[in-house]
Amino acid sequence: MPSKDYYTVLGVPKGASQKEIRQTYRRLARQHHPDVNPGDKAAEARFKEINAAYEVLSDPERRRKYDRYGDQWQHADQIEEMQRRTGGRAFRFGPGGVSFDVGDLRGFGDLGSTFESFFGERRRGPRKGADLEQRVEVTLEEAFRGATRTLQLASEEPCATCGGSGQIASAVCHVCRGSGVALKARRLEVKIPPGVDTGSRVRIAGEGQASTGRGGHRGDLYLIVSVRPHPHFQRKGSDLYTDVEIPLTDAVLGAEVEVPTITGKVLLKVPPLSQNGKVFRLASLGLPHLKGSARGHLYARLEVRLPERLDQHEKKLFEELRAAGV
Repeated sequence: MPSKDYYTVLGVPKGASQKEIRQTYRRLARQHHPDVNPGDKAAEARFKEINAAYEVLSDPERRRKYDRYGDQWQHADQIEEMQRRTGGRAFRFGPGGVSFDVGDLRGFGDLGSTFESFFGERRRGPRKGADLEQRVEVTLEEAFRGATRTLQLASEEPCATCGGSGQIASAVCHVCRGSGVALKARRLEVKIPPGVDTGSRVRIAGEGQASTGRGGHRGDLYLIVSVRPHPHFQRKGSDLYTDVEIPLTDAVLGAEVEVPTITGKVLLKVPPLSQNGKVFRLASLGLPHLKGSARGHLYARLEVRLPERLDQHEKKLFEELRAAGV
């Protein structure tokens, strides 16, 4: 079943500017965030849809791939590579994205030589298969605790008909045209470790392309991670930053206030006469380091909220304070 159109999810036209997309995302994310709608499964599902759409449409390169390939945009690099090899004949584009037909690939008399030139002559002996890259996106919460993803991969595997030899008896294999490999779709479950950040590369050993020679090892799969923006936290390395709004009276007199963290809320003691913009460090309440057991810190910045209206008694009290030179 095809996923929802990302432009429809955000309610923006296909020609929307990055500014329009960003503003719409922020408005929708605040409206449907689970913290604002506790226990509302529909709001939670909607929030995930909004984040998924923004993660793609906010990135110009991903947006280009999505506009061209639809649901299959994550396989764009593999699709475009196969297009280059086959002249594009094996691929069809439509409203649902892109599809290919292995039968179309078999019609290319020189496809074996195309693979041959790309990978080098098979007579050189076993060699490691090519590495694959796959983009994955995670929430900030998943970057904190780690995550699991099931990927749909399209990779070259030894031809099942000829066993990867490229020949049946003394004849060239009619399926792979002598290349010994065939394009195959497969599912793979991968684990994403805690502490990843946008741009992190996670190596999954032995899950890349199959070797083009007998006895060669498979290549590796590299997960290219991106972390979705969060409506409440900003991230710098393993540290998190958030704003905490408090009333003027609490800033003047001091108070204990709740501060959101990645795992829940904690109490912060705000001393009397705390100024607007004052930053507090909450040690080890940030994200884990990708390597090691240490954690970053959470920095909470005060936003002093001024009263929007005053009754006569309150106004008189402020006038007395002003008269006293406070």
